[in-house]
Amino acid sequence: MSDATPAVPGWFTTGPAPALIGTSCRSCGTISFPRETTFCKNPACSGEEFDDVELSRRGRVWSYTDAQYQPPAPYIPNSDPYVPFALAAVELPEGLVVLGQVADGFGVADLKVGNEVELVVETLYTDETGDRTIWRWKPVTSTAAENGAQA
Repeated sequence: MSDATPAVPGWFTTGPAPALIGTSCRSCGTISFPRETTFCKNPACSGEEFDDVELSRRGRVWSYTDAQYQPPAPYIPNSDPYVPFALAAVELPEGLVVLGQVADGFGVADLKVGNEVELVVETLYTDETGDRTIWRWKPVTSTAAENGAQA
């Protein structure tokens, strides 16, 4: 079995409860994603020091679309011929909207603005050294939500 490595190091955790890694400004508390290292995104703040924070794993679909045409390089297609995939902009409880691909097996027909999704980590592509993983948004079905509530 090949080793799995994040395609974008430092942007998310892996394991049974993966999460995006953002930062919180030490001066004003503004949350940013991706991680901030230079200056606060809040125009009213001059903060330059940040703490890493794990963002919420669940959010609500803010908008969505599909990629009917293959993106240009550096995009690496995982199939030939190209297979379209869905993208979702997800609003997190922290007030951020984060764009990401939708989990394998789901498309725009499975999405609706306001529906809940959760973060999962899946293989984006495989190269000579192993799998490269990325976060994706997986729709939370009513059955999954009911099972989660009973657990």
